[in-house]
Amino acid sequence: MRIPDPGQIRALHEKHAPTAEAFAGVHTHCETVWSIAEQLLSSPCLAHLDAELVRAGCLLHDIGVYRLYGDDGRLDHANYVRHGLLGHELLAGEGFPEPLCRFCSHHTGVGLTRHDVETQRLPLPPADYLPVTAEERLVMYADKFHTKSRPARFLTPADYAAFIGRYGEEKVTAFEALRTEFGDPDLGRLTPVLP
Repeated sequence: MRIPDPGQIRALHEKHAPTAEAFAGVHTHCETVWSIAEQLLSSPCLAHLDAELVRAGCLLHDIGVYRLYGDDGRLDHANYVRHGLLGHELLAGEGFPEPLCRFCSHHTGVGLTRHDVETQRLPLPPADYLPVTAEERLVMYADKFHTKSRPARFLTPADYAAFIGRYGEEKVTAFEALRTEFGDPDLGRLTPVLP
């Protein structure tokens, strides 16, 4: 499988970003998620994971956000949950293989089930959007510790557990399982990547 390098991924972000501000926010977040995942990958118990694939997944996972910007430069927050599916479609259109596309469509929350889509009336085709591989789970997990909000900030495990708890106790349980699988990042050791 062809895995793009960081320079190729940056060029892809630049190609699809509607504005310099959008590029700075999304690409910087993706780089920060990679720095979180890279730190977690330093654990010997995760040595079996494909670090190059995780890096690409982190750097690509939010590329679909660009498709939510309108002609007026505003982000369509009401349809934000679609960014993963839009990213999957974008990468597929660029000729990327399915394993790379899935990092986009399978990273939202702690995974979306068909039941979530139907009961929450999400603007997505009814399906399960759950990570399957350890690499997919790690990208999804690392993403939980950094926001693209203004200003961007790190979230502690307690912060994220409180947030995801709004969607049900089973989501907190899923997050705790990810913590057990990958450990907690040392957010104090991370320097936010500046746009």
